[in-house]
Amino acid sequence: MSALDAADIAAGYRSGAFTPVDVARDVLDAVAARNDELNVFASHVPAEVIADAEASARRWAAGEQLGALDGIPVTVKENMHRRGVAYQSGTAAGSPEFPESDNPAVERLLEAGAVIVGSTTMPDWGMLSSGVSSLHGITRSPWNPDWTVGGSSGGAGAAAAAGFGPIHMGSDIGGSVRLPATWAGLVALKPSDGRIPHDTPYFGRSLGPIARSVADVALAMTAVARPDWRDHTSLPAADLPWTALEGDVRGLRVGLQLDPGAGMPVDPEVTASVSAAAELFASAGAEVVEVAPALTPEMLDAVDLFWRVRFWNTYSKLSVADRQRVLPFIVQWCSGGADVAGRRVLEAYDTIQAMRAATVASTQPFDVVLSPVSPVAAFPAEWPMPFGDGDEGMAHIAYCVPYNMSGQPASSINSGFTSDGRTIGLQISGRRHDDLGVLRASAWYEAARPASASPEFPIR
Repeated sequence: MSALDAADIAAGYRSGAFTPVDVARDVLDAVAARNDELNVFASHVPAEVIADAEASARRWAAGEQLGALDGIPVTVKENMHRRGVAYQSGTAAGSPEFPESDNPAVERLLEAGAVIVGSTTMPDWGMLSSGVSSLHGITRSPWNPDWTVGGSSGGAGAAAAAGFGPIHMGSDIGGSVRLPATWAGLVALKPSDGRIPHDTPYFGRSLGPIARSVADVALAMTAVARPDWRDHTSLPAADLPWTALEGDVRGLRVGLQLDPGAGMPVDPEVTASVSAAAELFASAGAEVVEVAPALTPEMLDAVDLFWRVRFWNTYSKLSVADRQRVLPFIVQWCSGGADVAGRRVLEAYDTIQAMRAATVASTQPFDVVLSPVSPVAAFPAEWPMPFGDGDEGMAHIAYCVPYNMSGQPASSINSGFTSDGRTIGLQISGRRHDDLGVLRASAWYEAARPASASPEFPIR
């Protein structure tokens, strides 16, 4: 049952083929078999999982389900607060905090009856694109434990690919749900800014689901995409038919962006995979037009500097003992933000706003834009970044971060494999607030892509 998607699990509940307790036990068996190797959880209490599944089973038996996710196993990223559950944002610095309330999205999941399997790992402060953490150690890919699973929603990506439930919630400020998706063959949605409420909103940050299918991502959105007063960026309520994914791409105006304008060189195998996906759209009647680069090196450098200053401020407030507990790579990185003049920080902020405007302007003529998610495939699990221990700033997120800054929705979906079997992700972005259009294009591609691009997940 670990390989079933959420709809099939719910169908099994309705038919009486199995119960939420059966599914919970199956997931817990999968966790017990593989978590020591993969290192997925920051918090995981099997007895609580069984208790929640038993409550769901009683609701199903009485015909009193709470929602579409009743009895569905899910995970949530460590930085999504859960009442009474310790969290430290992936860093060994400081002491655990024990929130007095749930994150709004966690509340929505519980209200829909979801069974939370646990809180998943993240790197220090979520500022690495890997599963390396001073607190948790290394989270590894279910495809090959020598490979990274990505980050910062690394535990969520590993849980999804390993079959620890069908739906996994992460957060994304520069690719942090899309990068684990691309490096683990998954589907992820970074929704429009404010679509899923957060209790710690910040410029560019979104919560988003990761799953093995577009349908499961869409099902997650039915529960969590609701406004909440605790998020001052929260969008108004919108009655969107999230699970109505049927349709084709005939007549769509589709952009193709192979060159982002800055960042790391793109692996030719990545370019070839995304180009093949674009050809598939064109063969189905879409008008595919190449998009000129909108990003400049100065824009990417501005984001990097702004974040360095932000986390140098966080780091500098720590005690001497806690500073020594932070991952050395993070210390080196954020030290680049020490004593930066306020004028320079404001210039960086203004450059980020220019990135935002340029991204919206360059993509506005298109219904969706296709691009790689990452310039490279999965790298060694021990590396904090795709370039190892070197300091290349945010050179690897040139395709992802513009859509965080512009607030536009963007998905990741597997489009192929490298010659050595590593997964490659296609990014599909859309106009602001057109999350449903992005999901529909993603669902079309999922159904139309060749078998050679469809992953068979390493679920045991």
